[in-house]
Amino acid sequence: MSPRDRDREVTRRALLRWSLAAGAALGVSRSGILDVLERTAGRGLAEAAATTRKRSVHLRGVIGGLSWFQLLWPHNDIALARDTSDQFPFHLPGEHRQITGTGGTLTVCTDSPFAQLPPERQMTVFMAGSDEAHTNKPRSIARALSGDSLFAIAAVLQSANPGVVPVIAVDDSEYGSAPGAPAAAVVPSGADIVGLFNSAASRAGGLLATTAHADLYRARYATLAALNRAADRSTTKRAYATARSAARFLGTNLAAQLAIQPADEQRYGIDAAMRREIADIGRTLIVAAKAFQMGLTSCLILPGLRDDPHTAFTDPATLRATTTGLQKVLDGFLADLASRTDSVTGARLSDDIVITIDGDTPKTPLDKNNWLDDTPANSNWMYVYGGGALKTGWFGGITRSGATTGFDPATGGPAPYNGDRQAKAACAAVAYAIARGDLRAVQDFSRIDISGLIA
Repeated sequence: MSPRDRDREVTRRALLRWSLAAGAALGVSRSGILDVLERTAGRGLAEAAATTRKRSVHLRGVIGGLSWFQLLWPHNDIALARDTSDQFPFHLPGEHRQITGTGGTLTVCTDSPFAQLPPERQMTVFMAGSDEAHTNKPRSIARALSGDSLFAIAAVLQSANPGVVPVIAVDDSEYGSAPGAPAAAVVPSGADIVGLFNSAASRAGGLLATTAHADLYRARYATLAALNRAADRSTTKRAYATARSAARFLGTNLAAQLAIQPADEQRYGIDAAMRREIADIGRTLIVAAKAFQMGLTSCLILPGLRDDPHTAFTDPATLRATTTGLQKVLDGFLADLASRTDSVTGARLSDDIVITIDGDTPKTPLDKNNWLDDTPANSNWMYVYGGGALKTGWFGGITRSGATTGFDPATGGPAPYNGDRQAKAACAAVAYAIARGDLRAVQDFSRIDISGLIA
């Protein structure tokens, strides 16, 4: 891309973002903004504003926290082995079933989220990366593509989405970098996302990142109103005054709309008995669903559990409270998205989401005693909800004997385990899902043939 074309693209993005900010101040819906853009700036710009990539949520199970998800979606042969041997780390012998996915087989159990979805909407699990026990910044999967971060790549792809804050990272969730990636807004906890928009909504599109820029926005709007001959008419004067106030206090209104209500918590199964860390995940997802619907953000990175559960199987009650709690908040999130629609396309947000779950170590699937960190072949894996864009089921896996296989991304079939190569393919597949099948966009970051992974 030439410098001239690059400058033009930046200008187009700035116009799109400023239009969204002005429209929000005036109370104009996104579809209304698109109508205005088509009349004033042409169909091409309006179509660019309407073009969306899938939103994404990236849940990171660090300091051993990924291991909890092994209980929700166990290795196929491990679940079968547990039916006859108490040795294996799976808590529901006899309470599981196999789903023939569109790519491989997936075992679900009584506690598995999304278990009632059709096979093409089930989870995809990629054997990928390496065991990185006891770090809160695992990178063998997330940084597999030449050091570029999977999350930053997602944000680059999602830059086609008009929005206020492109990326939100909760706590110490590592965002990383990639060419062209926007900056992430970092908040201490999920509860602080509401406060972020309380102060950040007035910096819509990144144009108002500082107080000076916020003042500039208000000045721009005031100038716009002053230049409009209708601004002083009695029939419109009040509306313009309201809009000027909205330009100043827009964030307060957004925060009110994002606030968590008791009915929200009830839908996600959040109550006093739920583990605090899981309730925090649920509340973060509640705000995310609202922010996605309002077009405020496209990407959320948040920590999962971080409790390194070596002794999980010595306390069955707490173990089950953990697995059922995760099921409640994840099922609640997808149901929440299913009840919401994109304000432009009219599509259900549950059809517009990609979820990844990765971490430092999933712990061994071979022995529950002191549930050790070491995995066969130093392997790792990533769970992905591709929303129909990816083939589903396990790609690779571990058997009760410890035999570890990977996958061939070109065919989807089994192959020797190569954590780095398969991590690259897994990241490319996630990018493909977020890009709605736009392979050209994915090839800006990876040229790996993923024909065997995509639906």
